[in-house]
Amino acid sequence: MAEVSAEARIEAPAGKVWAQLTDFSSHGEWNATHTGFPEGGPATLEKGAVYEENMKLMGFPAEVTWTVDELERGRLLTTGGKGPMGVALVMRYSLAPSPDGEATTVRIEGEFTGAAVSMMGGKLKDSATAALQESLRKLDGLVTP
Repeated sequence: MAEVSAEARIEAPAGKVWAQLTDFSSHGEWNATHTGFPEGGPATLEKGAVYEENMKLMGFPAEVTWTVDELERGRLLTTGGKGPMGVALVMRYSLAPSPDGEATTVRIEGEFTGAAVSMMGGKLKDSATAALQESLRKLDGLVTP
């Protein structure tokens, strides 16, 4: 198993960050691993929604089928995915507004399991962590004036 995480404070209200995070038409503008949605992302963002995503991690393309496992609008999105070579993924996006509501702490956590993951070990963790950090920088750039 490989677990990764990244966190950033974004100087924008949680509603604005959430709107960008869940706007699947602009996912490629901030998500460093995203290369496309064959079907355009989920038709409706709701618990149980299933969608496919094309990704690139460690230079390798991957097709992942995601299911929305948890959804608390404006605060939490957790998806579970099935990728190539029996790899299972979990991605958790959580938002915490500052007391004054003018900024948001965004945390992304990922978990990768499966036989292929144990072979890639540290390289996968390093690559995925860097991708999460880059994604948060890009997300910040899109929502911060």
